[in-house]
Amino acid sequence: MELILTQDVQGVGYKNDLITVKDGYGRNFLIPKGYATVATDSKKKALAEMKKQQAYKEEKIVKEAESLAELLKDTELTIGVKAGTSGKIFGSVNSIMVANAIKEAKDLDIDRKKINIDEDHIKEVGKYTAKVKLYKDVSVDISLDVIGE
Repeated sequence: MELILTQDVQGVGYKNDLITVKDGYGRNFLIPKGYATVATDSKKKALAEMKKQQAYKEEKIVKEAESLAELLKDTELTIGVKAGTSGKIFGSVNSIMVANAIKEAKDLDIDRKKINIDEDHIKEVGKYTAKVKLYKDVSVDISLDVIGE
């Protein structure tokens, strides 16, 4: 079944992508949730025209994302948390805390949903890496140094 995505769906595609999925997934999940519409010939033509017009806009967004990536490259953030004597953290370090640390260090507002930590949550003191996905193919790795206070 061919569908046109109306918004980004993780693991499936991005907004305005023409995708092919199994019939059940399309009919029972994507279309009822409003994530996609059926790709008819007229909708395909309209999509092609719209993509043609938005190509130059996307180029500008990619350049912006690359400049942000250049600013964040080689960034090492230090996050202080309460920890026990064995190095276990009371609670955990998550993407919200990383976004706040970026805001303090670089004065950049990064959406917490764009930050992906290798582990879901950091539960011990140490060095970690977080990936910040700024745009489709533009991402940057940030070093995190979690220390106990």
